[in-house]
Amino acid sequence: MTSETPGSGSTVRRILLGSQLRRLREAKGVTRQDAGYVIRASESKISRLELGRVSFKERDVDDLLSLYGVTAKSERDALLQLAREANTPGWWHRYNDVLPGWFQTYVGLEESAALIRTYELQFVPGLLQSEGYARAVIRLGNAGASEQEIDQRVELRLQRQERLTGPDAPRLWAVLDEGALRRPIGGPEVMRGQFEHLIEMSKLPNVTIQTMPFRFGGHAAEGGAFSILRFPEQDLPDVVYVENLTGAMYLDKRDDVDTYLQAMERLCVDSATPERTVELLGDLLRET
Repeated sequence: MTSETPGSGSTVRRILLGSQLRRLREAKGVTRQDAGYVIRASESKISRLELGRVSFKERDVDDLLSLYGVTAKSERDALLQLAREANTPGWWHRYNDVLPGWFQTYVGLEESAALIRTYELQFVPGLLQSEGYARAVIRLGNAGASEQEIDQRVELRLQRQERLTGPDAPRLWAVLDEGALRRPIGGPEVMRGQFEHLIEMSKLPNVTIQTMPFRFGGHAAEGGAFSILRFPEQDLPDVVYVENLTGAMYLDKRDDVDTYLQAMERLCVDSATPERTVELLGDLLRET
């Protein structure tokens, strides 16, 4: 997977359907070129479909299933239903005006993840930001934005957070560099609200928060912030998300993912425990 952004719809469902079509094609011994011929498309189009990078036409999926010898009605119906769902825009698409295409992909992945592990160096992670802190951070990154645009961005961030307390909530495991907690954003009142919010969030059974203290010195993730997303579908690989100023990388190759998983495991071992982190947050709250 690369930083290429798929079209609208469920990113995860596209990836899942693409991987299933690839397995069916390979099991039947059909080349991408022959598959492309059947649906009047190029070999590269089949490759993009199998990687979940483009939307699916239901007719094309139907034709490919016939080519691959899938005759059982139940199996065909399930895959065709997956194709329909893959083309259904997610709730976040109403924020298209303020949501970069490369980040739409992340929101789609986040929405479907069962486990989100994240390390943040500069800011509190978006899923753990209080409304006041989120507004201050968004203003910093969008200096020329109107109040309406700022409001939309804050609303989007708060809506993403709702999944943490909703049905089928994912497990969130966040490691925050101490610098992210000590960097004053929005003034003392905003920071107090953020510390209180983190303490409350840490009480959720599906949320774990740790801090990487200054005193530890160099550590396994000096390269910067990243997130690792895991999905309930066993067919899907973990995805590593690494953001920069103008875009993001989405990595799912085993070697890449393993490198980041090792760094995350090391961070969790070396960081302050969740209990000590709550104590630190209490100390910061009293100091602010």
